[in-house]
Amino acid sequence: MSPTALQPRIPSAHPDQDCPERLVKKRIVLHFPGFEPLDANLHHDRYARSAAQSGKTWGFAANVGPVQRAASTAYFDISCQHAGHLTESRVYCFDHASLVASLNGKPMRTRILAGYAAAFRVVVQGGLSGYFRHAWRFGLFFIFPFLMLMLIGLSGLVIAGLPFLLNIGVWNYAWSLPLAVAVHGFVYAPALRRLHTLHLLADWELAVAMARLDRPEVNQWIETCITDIRTVLEDDADEYVITSHSMGSTVAAHTIGRLLAENPDILQGKRVAFVTLGGAILQCSLLRSAATLREAIGRIARTPEIFWLEIQCLTDSISFYKSRVVALAGHPDAPQASLAFLRIKRMVSPERYKRIKLNFLRVHRQYVLGSDSRSNFDFTLMTAGPLPAADFANFKPENLAGTCSRVDG
Repeated sequence: MSPTALQPRIPSAHPDQDCPERLVKKRIVLHFPGFEPLDANLHHDRYARSAAQSGKTWGFAANVGPVQRAASTAYFDISCQHAGHLTESRVYCFDHASLVASLNGKPMRTRILAGYAAAFRVVVQGGLSGYFRHAWRFGLFFIFPFLMLMLIGLSGLVIAGLPFLLNIGVWNYAWSLPLAVAVHGFVYAPALRRLHTLHLLADWELAVAMARLDRPEVNQWIETCITDIRTVLEDDADEYVITSHSMGSTVAAHTIGRLLAENPDILQGKRVAFVTLGGAILQCSLLRSAATLREAIGRIARTPEIFWLEIQCLTDSISFYKSRVVALAGHPDAPQASLAFLRIKRMVSPERYKRIKLNFLRVHRQYVLGSDSRSNFDFTLMTAGPLPAADFANFKPENLAGTCSRVDG
């Protein structure tokens, strides 16, 4: 392996930061959301709220249009004005809300059994050992819902069996059994909902399916994305930005990898950025059965038209902080993704950070939400603003003003 094998790919051209010719006029965004029960309409509403918030922070005006349909994909348009420059962006949303709904719509007992079956597969396929080897906090994230359910089950048995444990009369089961039911209904069940425990079980069920590709509905969804993206890429744009959040990064890798396998020249002549937010591709690719996914990762990394940028955060436990995704997927000799590190504490107000810092799922969502303060990253700014997405590999707040200064004249 050469000494530079683990070096990230650097954007091939960086003209003068003050040159208006390099600003983006037309952009196409392919967005793959994370594992959330939100369809394209709800993702659009979230984006519109975030755009309004970030616009105040960064001094741009973003007009977010309504949701429209193209084939089986939803999209919406954005007109962004900043310092006299207009950027038109079209965001296609490849949500997998139907898959989330099908997994979460099963009876509780089935969801729990399916979740534990998925956990067993993760362990035997080497996922758990890989998680603790490369991101120990992600390993704890994996264990959390299953450990919590076990503890709840054991404590329920203890409460119900108090007469036996205390060696008191059997008639005491008349109060211990109703007490166990009451504690479950008024204490445990709300806690499970608040911590999204059963939702996390479904996440692992889908993660195993994305690795094994053994579920028809998952494979069909990937095929649908491929068909739609093939059509989208026929439109002209200054840049094409593929953004993915959490589990969406695995869907995006499968999809783009397959497109490149079928037509290696499909991106020829295009400027493409592949931006993975809270990168969780390793959630699936570390499983031994994920050979197809690992091949897709290598194919994307070796495509010269694609600039791969990983946005990571230390305080996000649902990510692989400072990991080299491409190398860990078995391609140490391929160009590595560039890494950019953000601090949630610097993106939001002190009051907001105090409210969300202990909610690991809320912290994980911040990658795609609006900012209260200027920092080195903002999702709306990257997907709707004037700067090329590759600039966010080394972005500083002052870069925005500098880049647009000559547009004003």
